[in-house]
Amino acid sequence: MDIRIKDVAAMVDHTNLKAFATREDFQKLCDEAVQYGFKSVAINTYPVRMCREMLEGTEVLTGAAVGFPLGQMTIEAKVFEAEDAVKNGCQEFDYVLNVGKVKEHDFDYIEREMTAMTAVARRAGICCKVIFETCYLTEEEIIACAEIASRVKPDFVKTSTGFGTAGAKPEHVALMKQYAGPEVQVKAAGGIRSWEAAKAMIEAGATRLGTSSGVKIIEEMKEAGLE
Repeated sequence: MDIRIKDVAAMVDHTNLKAFATREDFQKLCDEAVQYGFKSVAINTYPVRMCREMLEGTEVLTGAAVGFPLGQMTIEAKVFEAEDAVKNGCQEFDYVLNVGKVKEHDFDYIEREMTAMTAVARRAGICCKVIFETCYLTEEEIIACAEIASRVKPDFVKTSTGFGTAGAKPEHVALMKQYAGPEVQVKAAGGIRSWEAAKAMIEAGATRLGTSSGVKIIEEMKEAGLE
């Protein structure tokens, strides 16, 4: 695969979603994102305003995780959290769909939720990513959610929160890409801790990578002599 370091860096959502993250941790996250040319910082909704201020004047986006990490909130609560994050300066958000409703095969609910959340992003002119949490889903359920996305057209469908029982798998990335349609991109996240793992996700069709190991991945690429 012929890909440059800066192209991979521009796919990375540099992530810190830890409960105990402090202002110092967020400053480090933002500084690294600027230094390495990452696409965004991915954080919970509370530090959005702070990180947006830290990144002022840079090209790095401030991303927010909504309904995180379980997705077990009402649609109204998720909409409120997303709108609050927008008000505080987020430039994109990732939300966790209601996995229980997927398991019940209540796909009308999932479509209503996805439509409501995508509408928040459209009103704000920003990017919406839908987290499936694929570790809990069958192949058929992944396909069903991806087909909903092909109709609703969020910007991305995403594999995982990184808080589930497993993270991204290349076969799930490929499946999501196949069924979500050409207008919806795929973000791989969860357990991507090396250039080898990142490369597998990109080859499967991912155009965005959620990882807290972005610095390590880029340094591994440099060590491998990539440019």
